[in-house]
Amino acid sequence: MTFQGTFQGARPAPVHIGRAEPRLEARDKVTGQARYAVDHPLPGAVYAWPVQAAFARGRVSDVDTAQALALDGVLAVLWHGNAPRLEPGSDPNLLVLQSPDVRYYGQVVALAVATSLERARAGAEAVTVQADVEEADTVLRADHPGLYEPPVVNAGLPGRVDNGDFETGFAAADVRVDATYRTPTEHHMAMEPHATTAFWERGQLNVFDATQASSSVRETLAALFELPPQLVRVQNEHVGGGFGSKGAPWPNVVLAAMAARCVGRPVKLALHRSMLFSLAGYRTPTIQRVRLGADRRGRLVALGHESISQCSRLVEYTEQSAAVGRVHYGAVPNLTTSHRVVALDVPPPTWMRAPGECPGSFALESAMDELAAAGSWDPVQLRIDNDAAHDAEGLPFSSRHLVECLREGAERFGWAARDPRPAGRREGRWLLGTGVAASSFPAITWPSTATARATADDHFEVAVNAADIGTGARTVMRQIAADALGTAEACVEIRVGDSAIGYATVAGGSMGTSSWGWAVTKACRLLRERIDNEHGGRVPPEGVCVSADTTADIAARGEFARHAFGAQFCAVRVDPATGEVRLDRMLGVFAVGRVINPTTARSQIIGGMTMGAGMALMEHTVLDGRRGDFVTSDLASYHVCVNADVPRVDAVFVPEEDPHLNPMGSKGLGEIGIVGAAASVANAVYHATGQRVRSLPITPASLLPPVPG
Repeated sequence: MTFQGTFQGARPAPVHIGRAEPRLEARDKVTGQARYAVDHPLPGAVYAWPVQAAFARGRVSDVDTAQALALDGVLAVLWHGNAPRLEPGSDPNLLVLQSPDVRYYGQVVALAVATSLERARAGAEAVTVQADVEEADTVLRADHPGLYEPPVVNAGLPGRVDNGDFETGFAAADVRVDATYRTPTEHHMAMEPHATTAFWERGQLNVFDATQASSSVRETLAALFELPPQLVRVQNEHVGGGFGSKGAPWPNVVLAAMAARCVGRPVKLALHRSMLFSLAGYRTPTIQRVRLGADRRGRLVALGHESISQCSRLVEYTEQSAAVGRVHYGAVPNLTTSHRVVALDVPPPTWMRAPGECPGSFALESAMDELAAAGSWDPVQLRIDNDAAHDAEGLPFSSRHLVECLREGAERFGWAARDPRPAGRREGRWLLGTGVAASSFPAITWPSTATARATADDHFEVAVNAADIGTGARTVMRQIAADALGTAEACVEIRVGDSAIGYATVAGGSMGTSSWGWAVTKACRLLRERIDNEHGGRVPPEGVCVSADTTADIAARGEFARHAFGAQFCAVRVDPATGEVRLDRMLGVFAVGRVINPTTARSQIIGGMTMGAGMALMEHTVLDGRRGDFVTSDLASYHVCVNADVPRVDAVFVPEEDPHLNPMGSKGLGEIGIVGAAASVANAVYHATGQRVRSLPITPASLLPPVPG
């Protein structure tokens, strides 16, 4: 065949990138044909059900399995006395059933395996666990004696950054704000639970896993079971959401592999919704003190942000909540940002959509609103006046269009008609208010590999180990490939979700499209060049195949602060008699580089904004501090937004060209939609009522006077 496309000279202008396209797998999903982790039919498959610790700290002294094993269909009960030994690795939370020690409520202490799901659950309920229970420490507080300052926090950021002399600058400021903000424990609540199907075949471990990073799961399992990586294959063709909770391996995948080895049959393990609250991570609660100082013109002269959070005794994890100001207002001359964390007898927290930036922006952008009120400045103009050309470390931004987002949003939202007085507008019984907040998120690109193959039948096969967690990864990868190949999208077949393809980075940190897309672009361009230079523009009968690795390309990039930016606007109404808050509308305006697919991009942004609205008004995991148990353990008690909660939400993209990113010119956008959303709601509630709520979620009790007695 003759290869379709131009090979010599300049790269053809993109015709597929930037075009709204429907999801490739849409029909499979709505018809139920898409197979998730435990949907794969395997002969002889059995089921597993965990037994969880009913205490937060102590040691298991005995596990009685006799009654469970006597039940019809129960094949095995694993516990620390008979479970296969694992090779210790970097994550102690994955060393399941290796020790009698219990470090958090809900930790797995046994696993029942049976011929049906119902029998496995019955077997687990028949297991008797005896333990020596110790007093647990489970509650985060600002005066906890165990608080310490880690040198490095999540994302590899320095725990503390100090510029200038903050205390002197703050004391000398004309207008000051000093306030403490709190965010609660929150859970991801993805539709598909953490689930795994595992089986062993001729010494190879095969896994279908609900994961955002099959390459990472493969490496972890190979290390734990002392296998060469080539003897582990992890597939995740379809993943039903994750929001960060599936960005790293969790006990379910290790337990399934362990059980499959013990019983010699495929094992399916899907965690019950209630189990996810302790076995699949959460967003740590935070206590954040923000101090802002400005001169008479509204220019920041001092910014202080101190964040306190928790981690488990098994794994250190520090949410980088205080780092957001280093980007939003990094040019302030006197800046201090720091983190402290305490290890408690609680489950390990983890990444949740926009870790750090999300809770941090609530505190910082609420404080900016308080500063605007204290100085009688317009909140939009205050942010414009404090725009920065570089971050707190002095790196110039590769591109920064926050001001354009603020101005575009203000015009579309009708901000000029806003009455600046709090509690100044009514409509019937409702108090009306509007709020604004700034958004940012790093534009990260990590090394990945991809393979591109041309066949003699006018067909192209492109493989990249991307994880499509509901974001439309397949669709945008095909658009990117088609442009790089110079061919029609119908001629390109995309394969994702299989560690056998080759290494690819996690679907997290808003880095997926930028990272995988660069590898796909490189592989497709190399394929184009090889067909042209070595085969005269024609694909030989045996086809042509090339692979690409972007490690060296990414390392060769110049030093820039690469971030996406945005502005969030919100209108609310509040019933002063009941404290009820209703959202009227939300608008987000974002500069995220080149938008690959407006359909999937807008969906991601609106999803993030909706999640931010839930954070502001309803999401809150309640901890029983006496036992260390999360008592909100289902979707009936943990509330998330539904359609009626967010009646009008819109997202707009500001055109942006940035030559310092990747070949596509794209920035990640899966997380920036939630950054600043909660602050915009909280600021709107203040504008409506004149009451400043500094602890999330904002419930009717937050706005009503306390009941006497």
